[in-house]
Amino acid sequence: MTTPVKPLAARVPGWVKVLAAVVLLLAVLFAGLRLSVLPGLKDLFGTETEDRSGPALLESIQDISRYDAASGNFQVVVDLEKDTKFLPDAVRGSRTLYVGAGTVDAYVDLGQLDKDDVRVNDDRTSATLRLPHARLGTPALDPERSYAVSKQRGLFDRLGDLFSDNPNSEQAVQKLAVRHIGDAAKESGLTARAETNTTEMLEGLLRSLGFKEVRVDYGD
Repeated sequence: MTTPVKPLAARVPGWVKVLAAVVLLLAVLFAGLRLSVLPGLKDLFGTETEDRSGPALLESIQDISRYDAASGNFQVVVDLEKDTKFLPDAVRGSRTLYVGAGTVDAYVDLGQLDKDDVRVNDDRTSATLRLPHARLGTPALDPERSYAVSKQRGLFDRLGDLFSDNPNSEQAVQKLAVRHIGDAAKESGLTARAETNTTEMLEGLLRSLGFKEVRVDYGD
C-alpha cells in the first residue's frame, strides 16, 4: 500500500512576516491619527516648527517727505474661476473664493513745495500755502485678515499640485484683491479727506506759531 504524500505548504520567510506586521502597525497608527480614536497619539507624532531664516538685510533707505493724512480699510470677496475649453471642471479647472482685507493711505507730498508755494506777509500774521493734490498710496493687503474661503480644483489641477513648488499659491487672487481694493479707494473720497485733514493740521500748526490768517490751496 502506498500512502499519499501531502504537498508541503510553502513556508513564508520570517522577514516577510516582520514587514507585514510593521506595515499593519503603521496603518493602525495613522488611522488613529486621522480618526482621532487613540488619545495622545497625536502628541507622539507631533510636528515641530523651526524658523531657520537668515537675518533681514537693509537694501536701501528713502527719505519720506509726505504727510499721511488719511487711511481707509477695505475688504473684498474675490471669486476667481478658471475653465478649460472642451473639458469639464471636474477634470480641469479651478475656482477660488478669497476674502481680501487691506488698507490704502492717502497722503500729501510736502517735498514738492518750493519757495513760491509758501507766501508770508511782512508782519508774519498771514500765510498762504499751495500744495499738490493728495494721492493714494499702494494698497497693502493684510495677511492676518485675508484668507481663502474655499478652493475647488479639477483632477488634473490636483495632480499638478503634487509636483508644484507652491501648491497652495494664492498669488492670483491676492493680486485681484489688491486691484479691487485700489479701485474702491479711488471712489471712496479718501483723497478729499486727506486734503481736509492736511489743511486742519497746517492751520493749527501755523496759528500756534502766531499766524492769524492761514490759507491752504491745492493744485497740480
